[in-house]
Amino acid sequence: MLKKVGLGLLVVFIVCQFFTIDKSVPEHTKEEDFFTHHVATEELQILIESACYDCHSYKTEYPFYSNIAPISWWLAEHIEDGRKHLNFSKWTTYSDKKADHKLEECVEELEKGEMPLEEYTYTHAEAKLSEEQRELLMIWFKAQRQQYKVN
Repeated sequence: MLKKVGLGLLVVFIVCQFFTIDKSVPEHTKEEDFFTHHVATEELQILIESACYDCHSYKTEYPFYSNIAPISWWLAEHIEDGRKHLNFSKWTTYSDKKADHKLEECVEELEKGEMPLEEYTYTHAEAKLSEEQRELLMIWFKAQRQQYKVN
């Protein structure tokens, strides 16, 4: 009986591999990207790209396990949700008020230690932020809000 259950699970797992995730990049232009409108030091840009861009832009670098269902389904859903909340690749489509709010949320998420997600940093060590890096990012994001201040 146990052998049949194991075989059944194996068949289901194999069939799942035929249902791949969509890794296509939606249409956008380089001019819409966050760093086209916000000048950062190279260190800051690398920090933001390595800690945020995989889930919050169209510059996602998919890891090897993104090809293995059902993990790939969870990953795709997570990325879709991340882009829905904040998408650095579509930055210029935000109104000034919305862009200001997104920067405010970046600061809040960093302050609470909720971003980058802990489960993301397990497999992406470069995204794990030290307290100094968090503080640096919070100061920089706060400074960027000045260009969006709306009465």
